[in-house]
Amino acid sequence: MHLNQISPQRPAVARPVRRRPHWWPRLAAATLTACLAAACSAAAATAGTTAAAVPPPLPLNCGAQDFPLQCYTPHAYEVAYGIAPLLRRGIDGRGQTVVLPELAEPPSSHGVIYSDIRKDLAAFDTKFALPAATLNVINSIARSKTPYLAGSEEVEDTEMVHAFAPAASLDVVLVPQDAQSSSANFATAMTKAIQEGVAVHAAVISISFTGGEHLFTPAQVTAMNTALREARHQQVTVVAASGDTGPISDQGPPRQVSMPASDPLVLAVGGTTLDATLATGTYHGEMAWDQSAEPEATGASGGGYSSLFPRPAYQAGTARAGATRGVPDVAANADSNTAMAVDISGGGLLPASGTSAATPLWAGVIALADQQAGQHLGFINPAIYHIASSPAYHKAFHDVITGDNSVLWPSGVFTGYTAGPGWDPVTGWGSPNAKYLIPLLARTARSRP
Repeated sequence: MHLNQISPQRPAVARPVRRRPHWWPRLAAATLTACLAAACSAAAATAGTTAAAVPPPLPLNCGAQDFPLQCYTPHAYEVAYGIAPLLRRGIDGRGQTVVLPELAEPPSSHGVIYSDIRKDLAAFDTKFALPAATLNVINSIARSKTPYLAGSEEVEDTEMVHAFAPAASLDVVLVPQDAQSSSANFATAMTKAIQEGVAVHAAVISISFTGGEHLFTPAQVTAMNTALREARHQQVTVVAASGDTGPISDQGPPRQVSMPASDPLVLAVGGTTLDATLATGTYHGEMAWDQSAEPEATGASGGGYSSLFPRPAYQAGTARAGATRGVPDVAANADSNTAMAVDISGGGLLPASGTSAATPLWAGVIALADQQAGQHLGFINPAIYHIASSPAYHKAFHDVITGDNSVLWPSGVFTGYTAGPGWDPVTGWGSPNAKYLIPLLARTARSRP
């Protein structure tokens, strides 16, 4: 089981991170195999020399003091993904609740720095001039003695949603610390968290947990699917991270996609590498996220085809769709080199990375769409595919057509899939251009019988 932590092995504040590369568009066609043959390192050396001559404007430094990373501000991300115009019109998520299942944290663990989620959000709001967050911590499942103690993943999830839907309520549903220790615990925790989201009439449930499909028994898959069916019945949208290890799960081989994102009732979110002007957020492009060949960095957009679920009706007729459920449906930035900054008290600014950063971004987008529609969109996948298959596609989405999700694992290279025009099993339909997508989603909801 895996929760896509900002820093899974070490305290987040101590994680060495790389400076944001200005040369990545030049490597868009280079696959992992080519990188392993030293093509990428040679190109990086050449391009890095050029980029270093132009210092980035107004740097916002994240990460370790001796190895800073230039992160984007929330406002720059709002511009890049088309959210800023909506916020100016008062489409800010008011009246919507986003539920975030998170691990209950102990007072300390292996030297990892934990923080108070209330202080984290307050510091984030102050630093980036955001309105105060409405936070509720639901402790009925975990029964934690320290419910406000937060790890880096909880900070990332809540602050990402708050950046894009600043008036939405954030309901953190704590699950037991051992939720990742076995497939049974994982399935139970996810089932209960989804049920809790339904019970509080959430607009969106945003899930950063991932577990390879092969780990679960049929009964465990059925339990999660039953909860998701109830969410669909109650008009609750469920979004989930596709994982950070390309064509294999975050637990490793074999080739597979991950639950709960692979369930057809979930909007599965993959990862990209964003190229936007650092100071203003002006959008230039994206490629598939794959850092797996970089030193001191790992990760690639989870994607591929399910071994558990047949192809859903909404994917019928989609180019590159297979006989089974294809993952992901959509994407957004997951690259630590091109990340938005989040604030963790005691640790300073950190890059929000992994598909677990892209997922709450999409949760925020859907909360805005729910507000504009005046109703919950609920099971959103058919509407996403309908819009993406229409002439409005290239206005509503940023189509990601370069890169792949191959990964280097200790047992060897696992060749992934390539991004391309339209839907692909790396970035789905691409990332949101919310100023066009949200009105289209709202219109689709209003026209639904």
